[in-house]
Amino acid sequence: MDTVKDVREAVEKYSDMLYRICIVILCNEQDAQDAVQDTFCRYLEKKPVFREAEHEKAWLIRVAANICRDMQRFRLRHPKVSIDEVENTLAGPEQRETLRELLELPVKQKTAIYLHYVEGYSVKETADIMGITEGAVKMRLRRGREQMRSILSKEGV
Repeated sequence: MDTVKDVREAVEKYSDMLYRICIVILCNEQDAQDAVQDTFCRYLEKKPVFREAEHEKAWLIRVAANICRDMQRFRLRHPKVSIDEVENTLAGPEQRETLRELLELPVKQKTAIYLHYVEGYSVKETADIMGITEGAVKMRLRRGREQMRSILSKEGV
């Protein structure tokens, strides 16, 4: 059995149908595309053996539907907040640009800067929260400040 060939044939044969199913369940184009891609990744991982084409089709539909449900569950547990809502809630007009730049930093630096400067945690407390050393927190704060400084100086702020 040539799995790659089987997957290629399945993609050609079923991807449009799976996309339509996922778009109906998720109501989001990018999520539907991700779900279809994840479905075919599972096909490659599991390397299932099918008795017939209908069995393969049913398996792919079931996997796609399960992935969609998992994505919906994740969305419910982890709701997204738009950047505009964050800006309006956390910052006044004069601080919005700085906040926007902060949100564009890498996660490690953004988290350290937020905990230390916005929430007011000490370096030691920030290290404990993040599960890293105090030296690592200091390094992330320094790098984050440097990036913020270079971003803001380029924009003339």
